[in-house]
Amino acid sequence: MQFDISQFFALISAIALLIVLITYFKFHPFLALIITAGFLGLAAGLSPTATIKSFEKGFGGVLGSTGLVVGLGTMLGGLLLESGGADKIANTFIRLGPVRAIPATICVAALIIGLPHLFDVSFVMLVPLVYAIACRTHSQLLRIGIPMAAGLYVAHGLLLPHPAPTLAMTTYHADAGMAMFFGLIIAVPMAALSGPVFTHFAMKYFPELGRQSFGAGDAQEEQQAGKTTRSPSFWLAMLTILLPPLLMMTRSLCIGFISKENPLYEAVNAIGDPIVSLLIAVLFALYALGIRSGFTMAQLQKMLGKCLGPCAVIILILGAGGGLKEMLLATHVSTLIADWAVHWNISPLILAWLVAALIRIAIGSATVAVVTTAGIIAPLAANSGVNLELLVLATSTGGLMLSHVNDSGFWLFKEYFHLTVGETLKSWTLLVSFQSALGLAFVLLLNLIVG
Repeated sequence: MQFDISQFFALISAIALLIVLITYFKFHPFLALIITAGFLGLAAGLSPTATIKSFEKGFGGVLGSTGLVVGLGTMLGGLLLESGGADKIANTFIRLGPVRAIPATICVAALIIGLPHLFDVSFVMLVPLVYAIACRTHSQLLRIGIPMAAGLYVAHGLLLPHPAPTLAMTTYHADAGMAMFFGLIIAVPMAALSGPVFTHFAMKYFPELGRQSFGAGDAQEEQQAGKTTRSPSFWLAMLTILLPPLLMMTRSLCIGFISKENPLYEAVNAIGDPIVSLLIAVLFALYALGIRSGFTMAQLQKMLGKCLGPCAVIILILGAGGGLKEMLLATHVSTLIADWAVHWNISPLILAWLVAALIRIAIGSATVAVVTTAGIIAPLAANSGVNLELLVLATSTGGLMLSHVNDSGFWLFKEYFHLTVGETLKSWTLLVSFQSALGLAFVLLLNLIVG
């Protein structure tokens, strides 16, 4: 297909419209994505009816897979948080070493706790624990807080079932188990370098971050942070979190060694599916973290209902992003980009990271950045021979870049740790930008080995 400048102009105009609607007019991303998809369809020559049908098809296609994964993952995380399992994991890790090792141990605990749940919810849940540890050990608050945020954000950006990597995996038709496996390989050194190591240098070169004063309510937060009326065991909580990735990776590693005629093939294939593995983990959590700890089914039902509220908005945004992706296909804009990009002397991994980073900087939402980028890059990926699981990680890490004043995470970090805008830029913004650059570097390094 020959390159059509008018259709390329339609795409550029659509992305510009998305940015303007979110940043200038303060539209909700869900509405902005719907309007942008409709504009792209009409501007590229589709009829109004065809535009609507294409959007509906893309919206439903994403929710059929990604929506279930995000919903079940949120339920699993909600049970972990509400039952006291997350608190048990955090406190157990913190007691493993001396005071000077606390930044590293809380980073590891946050990485594990962040696996099944949305970043904002996990962050709010762990902040009282950060205050309590800082008070108890007379440590600088951000010496504990930055590694905690680093561990959570690595999980948020790289690992299933978080919305951005899940959506990228679905769009690129990547293998869930291998995406999880590669994500974990990258996540561990990313968390180590962006957690305790980054914190050491940030506190050294920006001494204004080293305040040690705490508010009047911190003593109460300390008492609440260590208090759980019914707490499951550490090992049950760990098993609950690790069950989905273990099942998904087991399928990916074992499926090639089993004949398709063998009944075991279907069993392993089904159990390792992201939806089934998360469903198994949720059912296990209901018993291991809930009933076994003394909660009634009525209480567990309230927990599940409470945790599903925050993920509803995310699921709708993912669905609208799927509609935009389908519009790119229906208008053949994505095919034109793929044909044009064949002549570019740039790796699809770098291209995906760069596009996601630029959109993230412009609009502030990592999820919207990854949704938009995946729709643009998917046709190029199909014919490039690139490792699809690494492409998922490249796109997702690009979406972490340069969180600033247009990102809710920026303000969440600022307000909970009582920082100025300048201090937040020196801590939070540098942290996530360092993570994004590290993520690309590790993806490219891993690509040299397995690509």
